[in-house]
Amino acid sequence: MKKTGLAKSDAKKLMGKMAGPSAATFGKVAEVVDKREQRRRDQAAGLVPFAVKLNGDLVAQLNAQATERGVDMNQLVAELLAKGLAGA
Repeated sequence: MKKTGLAKSDAKKLMGKMAGPSAATFGKVAEVVDKREQRRRDQAAGLVPFAVKLNGDLVAQLNAQATERGVDMNQLVAELLAKGLAGA
């Protein structure tokens, strides 16, 4: 292996160790779902991927509001869009 290859390998090992289970999730079995299965679940629920480019300040406000309410960002954006479209 070249020197850069060894450095990349070492970095991957280090990052793998750093991303271990936290104290809150220690001992709990996490459900691991691959991307295909997640896509199937989303399609069954009627969800469609929708990418949008937003201003950084707006995203920060959305993140703050999502953490304040304790909901997922997808749920928050869907709720706000539904309210906005109902008022239009």
